[in-house]
Amino acid sequence: MKNNLRWGVFALLLLLAACSGEKSTETKTETVEFKSYPDFQADSAFAFVKKQVDFGPRVPGTPGHAATKAWIQETLEGYGWAVQQQDFQTKTYDGLTWNLTNLIASYNPKASKRILLAAHWDTRRIADKDTERTDQPIDGANDGASGVAVLLEIARSISSQPLSAEVGIDLIFFDGEDDGEPEFAMTRDNSQIWWCHGSQYWSKNKHLPNYSAYYGILVDLVGGKNARFYREGYSRKFASGIISKVWGNAAQLGHGSYFIQQDAPEILDDHAFVNEWAGIPMVDIIDFSPDLGFGAYHHTHRDELTGIDRRTLKVVGETVLATIYQE
Repeated sequence: MKNNLRWGVFALLLLLAACSGEKSTETKTETVEFKSYPDFQADSAFAFVKKQVDFGPRVPGTPGHAATKAWIQETLEGYGWAVQQQDFQTKTYDGLTWNLTNLIASYNPKASKRILLAAHWDTRRIADKDTERTDQPIDGANDGASGVAVLLEIARSISSQPLSAEVGIDLIFFDGEDDGEPEFAMTRDNSQIWWCHGSQYWSKNKHLPNYSAYYGILVDLVGGKNARFYREGYSRKFASGIISKVWGNAAQLGHGSYFIQQDAPEILDDHAFVNEWAGIPMVDIIDFSPDLGFGAYHHTHRDELTGIDRRTLKVVGETVLATIYQE
């Protein structure tokens, strides 16, 4: 009886395996050997974060903001990148007039195939999610400085191992991203977006009249401990192929525990305007959980240097570097 039962089970398993093979629709990811790309130095990126935090909050109109602008430009020019400033004015939610500057750096400016990498370099002037000192600006170690640091280290890495002559890179450091009404007082009137000032301006006033890019990658909140990067909504809508490319590369590099193959809702970040207004498909690498939202540090005084993890910087920087070197 036991032998008959054993053979019966075996035959059933064979039948199920055969049926499963006939009906399977599972997509297998082909492993492709990466072209050579430079090493992303996490210690260097961390030092770039610290440098910005040491300047103090980078709120427009403050000494920290002015010092950071000069330092970013000087650093990029030291790596051989051509840098230009895009100055503009904007109104804030509380009636102020701000003088802002987008910084645009280019590598291989004559190459027709261009890739756009972006981050914002300003910080929030209030800590509206905190329980104390809510009216004081935050350090912005993750929210601002981490993205800038990743782009600066990528610029340094590219200067040490040139890209293909057919590929050009543009870095845009958007200003005025982190303004906006306090969290507890937002009107939710989307007829006027009181943040992402730099990307809104650039998307309607590109630094070159006919500028376009093959694709773009925005890095925001990319240095925190235990960070996780999900497939954000606008990125899926406008740049699904780029999401597949970037998240697939991350998995192949062994970073799949950071780049999660799960959908997240739309986040109104700089990439939304680059996608909709500038017509360039751009994905957003951002630490935002579909279940928990932003981390507890977000828009609080806990967004400081102690919350930055070199490993997270490495994971993001290496993924972006590997991606652009495959072009």
